[in-house]
Amino acid sequence: MTTKKTAAENATAEQLAEKKPAKKAAPAKKTARKAAPAKAAPAKKTAVTKAVTKKATSAKKTASARTAAVKKAPVKKAPPKKTSAKKTAPKPPGFAKRESRADMVKRAHAINEVLAETYPYAHPELDFEDPFQLLVATVLSAQTTDLRVNQTTPALFAKYPNPEDMAAAVPEELEELIRPTGFFRAKARSLLGLSAALRDDFDGEVPATLDALVKLPGVGRKTAFVVLGNAFGVPGITVDTHFGRLARRWKWTTSEDPVKVEADVAAIFEPSEWTMLSHRVIFHGRRICHSRRPACGACPVAPLCPSYGEGETDPEKAKKLLKYEKGGMPGQRLKPPADFPGPPAPPLGA
Repeated sequence: MTTKKTAAENATAEQLAEKKPAKKAAPAKKTARKAAPAKAAPAKKTAVTKAVTKKATSAKKTASARTAAVKKAPVKKAPPKKTSAKKTAPKPPGFAKRESRADMVKRAHAINEVLAETYPYAHPELDFEDPFQLLVATVLSAQTTDLRVNQTTPALFAKYPNPEDMAAAVPEELEELIRPTGFFRAKARSLLGLSAALRDDFDGEVPATLDALVKLPGVGRKTAFVVLGNAFGVPGITVDTHFGRLARRWKWTTSEDPVKVEADVAAIFEPSEWTMLSHRVIFHGRRICHSRRPACGACPVAPLCPSYGEGETDPEKAKKLLKYEKGGMPGQRLKPPADFPGPPAPPLGA
């Protein structure tokens, strides 16, 4: 009995020994299976998240820095621009910025005196021998230079020396002769019309009154005053583009209308000065006080000019802008009369 019991007990003990390790091992395997994936997944996910977060943060910082730089850029003040000599040129001594009417008239007479000293040889720059030739040459001078007219009129007057001959001219032949002066068809009509009027209404003579002259075809106040002043000695102010420009620069007038400019200037000067004043101002406008680049630095009128500084103020540079007769240089004008004593008076600083 004892032996059987012992064997049974042993069998039972063996079974218990086998069951206990089996039960303990099973949970270990199960735990290992579950723990391995659980620990690895969070580790990978955390690393990627940190990298993405780090890049996003860096990108945001970069974008913020660029935005801040763009916002700050316009705030920076640009370096001051260099001011041209035209704007910073000081007014010459002797000129008052504010002046009364009496002061302006006094200054205008002073300018006329300077011009008289600078251009004592001032004269009409159209070549003519009688009032008819001067009238025709003045009509042709519209929209062209006096030099071009003087090159054209010798052949014209050789063929048509008087109003009767010109009134009978063949239009096409007359046009061909005056073609170099430009607008030759319109000018030919004016010459034919005024020649016929002189022949029919004035016995072939040029009238010596303003009212009669302005009634001729192609003749306005400017042309009439040129003829009256230089052919008949009747005082007149010739307001061409040069005269009008300088009258405004010198504050003699503010008008663009030639008739108003004429009236304003006539109120400043005596009639005895009108004709020669016109020649001097036109001479100055052609030689020194140009439309686009006046030679302020070489101008004798500079101390009296309220517009000083509109042109070149450097004396050396201004000299190069002068248009005097120097051996056929470009832009030369008609020379003084052959009997004039001495050379032209040079401008200030020349």
